[in-house]
Amino acid sequence: MQPVLKVQSLNKTFNTRAGLFRRKRVKVLKDVSFAVAPGETLAVIGETGSGKSTLARVLAGAEHADSGQILLSGEMIEDNGHQNHDCRHIRLIFQDPTRSLNRGLTIGDMLDDCLRLNTQLTKHQRDKKIVATLSRVGLLSEHYDYYPHMFSGGQLQRVALARALILDPKVVVLDEALSSLDPSVRAQTVNLLLELQRDYGLSYILITHHLSLVRHMSDKLLVLSRGRCVEYGNSEAIFRAPQSKVMQKLLAV
Repeated sequence: MQPVLKVQSLNKTFNTRAGLFRRKRVKVLKDVSFAVAPGETLAVIGETGSGKSTLARVLAGAEHADSGQILLSGEMIEDNGHQNHDCRHIRLIFQDPTRSLNRGLTIGDMLDDCLRLNTQLTKHQRDKKIVATLSRVGLLSEHYDYYPHMFSGGQLQRVALARALILDPKVVVLDEALSSLDPSVRAQTVNLLLELQRDYGLSYILITHHLSLVRHMSDKLLVLSRGRCVEYGNSEAIFRAPQSKVMQKLLAV
């Protein structure tokens, strides 16, 4: 089966200040490679500063890679820093959903903007799709007219999920998207994500520090350390017999 997402030798460098008049280049991702099959979940874990969030932003098109390739369903969307990225197919959800939600717009207006800018649907078709998407994530049709401040934290994460799903993506990147939720709401959201994955064949990139989530949700596991992949493979196999010192340290905590 062809991977829905294939990443080959991805590199990313940032310029940082190293004194009053000096700057230095810090390599945040170093030759990172992996593949994700349709309907599969890849978990990405590592210590703080390992490059997890940078990888999420590069995959979603918010950052350009310096070099390497990203293929989506066999089609090149990034090649050595040259991006041909269609934001409809890889969607990013942050830990804090308010980062991607405009507090001055209703949920319906936000979702309508996504459809209006990325599709040729009529207003009637857009409204119908918005209501259907809200229902898919466990929200009500009347939430169309709600503003972000009118939702609880768990509901806001469902709004962020609706915003990601409204364009029918192939891959959803969850950048610590479940970390701020209390345990009961997190469990409900995980069940929703797994249900959506079964129903629509979604692939997830799960970035989290919760190893219990990784074990419960993921098929494959990528362990990063200082921007480099130090372990990659079947999740259960890695949990049973971790080879890298980083993974052994994370399991010992």
